Amino acid sequence: MQIHTQIPLKNYTTMRIGGPTRFMADVHTIDELKQLVQTAKAKNLRLFVLGSGSNVIAHDEGFDGLVIRMRILGFEIIEDNATYCVLKIGAGEDWDATVKKTVDMRLSGIEAMSAIPGTVGASPVQNVGAYGQEVADTLVSLEAYDTTTNEVVTLDNQACEFSYRHSIFRGRELGRYIILNVTLKLWKSLPKPPFYDSLQQYFDDKGINIFTHQIVRDAVIAIRAEKLPDPKVLANTGSFFKNAIIENWRLDDLRTKLPDLKSYDMGDGTTKIPTGWLIEKAGLKGQLLHGMRVYDKNALVLVNESASGYVDLASARDEIIAAIRDNYQIIIEQEPLELA
Repeated sequence: MQIHTQIPLKNYTTMRIGGPTRFMADVHTIDELKQLVQTAKAKNLRLFVLGSGSNVIAHDEGFDGLVIRMRILGFEIIEDNATYCVLKIGAGEDWDATVKKTVDMRLSGIEAMSAIPGTVGASPVQNVGAYGQEVADTLVSLEAYDTTTNEVVTLDNQACEFSYRHSIFRGRELGRYIILNVTLKLWKSLPKPPFYDSLQQYFDDKGINIFTHQIVRDAVIAIRAEKLPDPKVLANTGSFFKNAIIENWRLDDLRTKLPDLKSYDMGDGTTKIPTGWLIEKAGLKGQLLHGMRVYDKNALVLVNESASGYVDLASARDEIIAAIRDNYQIIIEQEPLELA
């Protein structure tokens, strides 16, 4: 295991901004991870765990600590019967490659989350989701290294406190747990309609009325390719903003300003509003703000065209947040985590 120094974070994050981290190391085993954490504690260094860097924003001043790149692999069948299959998957595994494996196994539960960049270990952190599925729907438990007690612990689904794009790992326990692996329960049944609106629209437009795991995966990949830029080509973090969640009583007032308001009942007294739609309605789609382009095919996405660094990104972000607040009295939130 090698520990590198002064590594530019812009080379390891898909938005391609960020100064150097003081130290960086890859971990391939739990023992390596324990050793690094103990070393960091002894030297009073802050820690940050990085997967593929696709949902992280680094600051211009870099990170005065140790960045651990999670590379623990593994794909193991824990239980298999006629109805479902339980899989234990290493945190360092590529998420989309994992989805492909499960689709090839004709398992249902995460096929609609195809083509999402990142690692398996990052998926529970923000409760990754797309097209009507989210990690919370299939996660049985996960193992994590507790940096407070220096023990490997198992957290079940409930203990993760999942909600929309949120969990304890980016909430009240931010930085405490380092996820080592996840255990998912996937089903052997075929995907069934009704599907998420845009996915169903794709099937209707193509005249598709027979649904397999591969058909759903192919459709999602096609939709995402049309709506989301490839981070290898255009620097971005995917969806930069979370969809807005408002209380149901606000809907009537909003519809006086936005008669064609799109909304999704969350079933708990709240409603989800597509933030990209709000940004488009505010006239910001396609705009260049401080070197950051509001992507012309999906206003949820910010593309780094010529931003000089984090300051430019933050300025663009804050202008967009202010525009939605001033126009619609809705506070939208950034989705990527900050590495600072």
